Amino acid sequence: MSQADDLKRFIEDVPGFPQPGIVFRDLTPLLRDPGAMRRAIEALGNWAAGLDPTVVVGIESRGFLFGVPIAQRLGVGMVPVRKPGKLPRSTLREEYTLEYGSNALEMHVDGIAPGDRALIVDDLLATGGTAAATRRLIERAGGTVAGFAFVIELRDLDGRSQLGDAPVLSLVQY
Repeated sequence: MSQADDLKRFIEDVPGFPQPGIVFRDLTPLLRDPGAMRRAIEALGNWAAGLDPTVVVGIESRGFLFGVPIAQRLGVGMVPVRKPGKLPRSTLREEYTLEYGSNALEMHVDGIAPGDRALIVDDLLATGGTAAATRRLIERAGGTVAGFAFVIELRDLDGRSQLGDAPVLSLVQY
């Protein structure tokens, strides 16, 4: 069995969530299984090690779940990117669109140092709006994007086209 097929067994389809016409890919069964979670983090972390990042940037909220253990594996820190109003100090803000609406993301102004090489981590790549907004935050702070790491990618939504030329890994594609 391939790695993608192995992990796909732990992802459940939820039709009509968060709104009609959307099929939500729920990875909470993967989070519940320690072996599946370990395999996903190892695969993402092993791939990311070759990119030599100086920091991991986790996108709220499921990106935190994968970002922290990947950062630990790589021996680097983790910077959270959150929805507006969730970070306590001065922030940079970036607007974005996603497959069913729009929103904004924020990052502490000192989260990325000039010259940092950031690995952006999230659970899902769909239209690419959230990841692209995170890339813009990192670049505005003086960093560069070493790569993007996702557990799931919805290929029909062509999110990779929004991410520029940095390397992208997704473990499971739909």
